[in-house]
Amino acid sequence: MASVSLPPFSRALVTGGAGFIGGHLVRALLDAGVEVVVLDNFRTGRASNLEDLPVRLVRGCITDRAAVRDAVAGCGAVFHLAALVSVPESMERIHECVSLNVTGLLVVLEEAAAAGARKLVLSSSAAIYGDDPEVPKREDMRPAPKSPYAITKLDGEYYCALFAATGRIETACLRYFNVFGPRQDPRSAYAAAVPIFIRRALEGRPITIFGDGGQTRDFVFVKDVVAANIFAASTAGLTGVFNVGYGGSVTIREIAERILTQTGGASVIEHADTRPGDVRHSRASADKLRAAGWAPAYTLESGLAETLAWYRAHADPV
Repeated sequence: MASVSLPPFSRALVTGGAGFIGGHLVRALLDAGVEVVVLDNFRTGRASNLEDLPVRLVRGCITDRAAVRDAVAGCGAVFHLAALVSVPESMERIHECVSLNVTGLLVVLEEAAAAGARKLVLSSSAAIYGDDPEVPKREDMRPAPKSPYAITKLDGEYYCALFAATGRIETACLRYFNVFGPRQDPRSAYAAAVPIFIRRALEGRPITIFGDGGQTRDFVFVKDVVAANIFAASTAGLTGVFNVGYGGSVTIREIAERILTQTGGASVIEHADTRPGDVRHSRASADKLRAAGWAPAYTLESGLAETLAWYRAHADPV
């Protein structure tokens, strides 16, 4: 992994800092000696993700300009994670998705630029690639978003590029593939596959897979995603769009079977109807970010082992 020593900023804003990825990012920034401000309305964020952390918390929404202006004051870097993040929910709540993911981002971009922040790093998504059968997914491929969530993330990338091109603030957009790790909520109505599978395997309950289980994903450990964020924010001149993934793929059924094997669980695998908006195959080309000087510290296997160990140690994990 490329080493990121002390970041070139002393204070950072993390929008959505009470979320799963945001909470891990906050911890890493604090460990690096950075003063952290968190802006979160706790729509999906959890207070437990920030428990006992010495952060300045601004409770508010990214569409609230006054709250954003208050939070970003004096920050040299902005990590923008706050969003409506669920593909199924975005299909049901299109207008809310646009409001949060597009209008909210614009407010943050404008206020970050006005406050003199040096860099904004946007959490984007591999969902932008849609169902294009070509793999691996490269940043220069034509976007083919299939959901409001993916469309709004693509909009966000264009707005970030516009702000950078006009000299208002330097931006980098990170397209996450399937992020997993400790503290991920398995009980949310729109929870990700890995924490649900782990929780059910540990409890001996059936594991439900949507569709036939043959869909492939590039699972990436949350601590590598955090490191990619800090690397992007700390590297002057690093702008544009970058995939954050391992460059490998595993089927949903295979990841379920792997979890069952590692937990020694007796759960059975069941199948349900395919969810609307889900893509069939997703695998990152990780070359662009690696060429910039960053590489992951984990693998799927090591990240999964650390995740399982955490869930075993926490009877009530969230």
